[in-house]
Amino acid sequence: MSKTKKEIQNILVIRLSSLGDVLLTTPVIRTIKKKFENAEIDFLVKPQYYDAVKYNAFLREVIKYSTTNLKETIKSLKKKNYDLVIDLQNNLRSGKIRKALKTKTYIFHKPNFEKFMLVHFKKNYFGGVFPIPFRYAQSVEGLILDDAGLDLFLPPEIKPELKEDENYIGFCPGSKHFTKMYPAEYFIELGKMLRIENFKIVIFGGKDDTEICRKVSEGIPDSINLCNENELLKTAVNIKLCKAVICNDSGLMHTAAAVKTPVIAIFGSTVKEFGFVPFGVKNIILENNSLTCRPCSHIGLDKCPRKHFDCMRKLTPGWVFENTMNFLKEL
Repeated sequence: MSKTKKEIQNILVIRLSSLGDVLLTTPVIRTIKKKFENAEIDFLVKPQYYDAVKYNAFLREVIKYSTTNLKETIKSLKKKNYDLVIDLQNNLRSGKIRKALKTKTYIFHKPNFEKFMLVHFKKNYFGGVFPIPFRYAQSVEGLILDDAGLDLFLPPEIKPELKEDENYIGFCPGSKHFTKMYPAEYFIELGKMLRIENFKIVIFGGKDDTEICRKVSEGIPDSINLCNENELLKTAVNIKLCKAVICNDSGLMHTAAAVKTPVIAIFGSTVKEFGFVPFGVKNIILENNSLTCRPCSHIGLDKCPRKHFDCMRKLTPGWVFENTMNFLKEL
């Protein structure tokens, strides 16, 4: 006999990586807590993304996934006696975990066919832009999201380096993949234009973004470089003080959305149809819709397959500046 809603006391949500994907689960976590009011929710995640849910008020415990000892992780999870496992990762590792726990399970069904057809044959079977949190929510029977957007809980002891009520615009020039990165020289030119309009440019990034953040910051007079060693919560409290953030399709795009900072997102090789869009926050997505080669990947590539990189190169700083100013006037 299957458990009823009232009988469910312990729930495990699995989303191991990466930063943006983990943040996009937070509306689901919040809604699960509302649906199963008396249940306690735990979250399993890789250690490097722990801070994204560390202080989440709807979670009982955030468990760090051991990449070196899966058996020990499973052994520890079994002791929790979960009534329900919600697997929002749905890969081989999460599959081993949910099968070992032998309980009721909901699984996120990835739109792999739709992604494959759009990337390789430019056939769009998505039927529109359907943000990932809604896809996650479809995994759980009867789950309907509220309209509160993403969550990123910030502890009061983490203080911002920026001042309140200043005219800050955040730049997040980094990304894991080259084809998702707006050129550094374009960010520099854009920053100089915004500086003339009396905006102060603040550069954000993590450990892998050190070089590009340094380059962009050095090219924009009086800019503030707050790139750090992947200190997500420190980055977030400063992003929160920006009037808006201009970014690539990256984890920091979702970080900005989670702290309710308006987002100007520049998309290159990826497209909004994949669902990884700024969620629950005022935003615009700037992209080159004239190309027949987009998207060339659903996650990004190390180089442009056509060697022209027009998906980014043709989005001139002047055009981005014009769209940014129009967007800011509407806030």
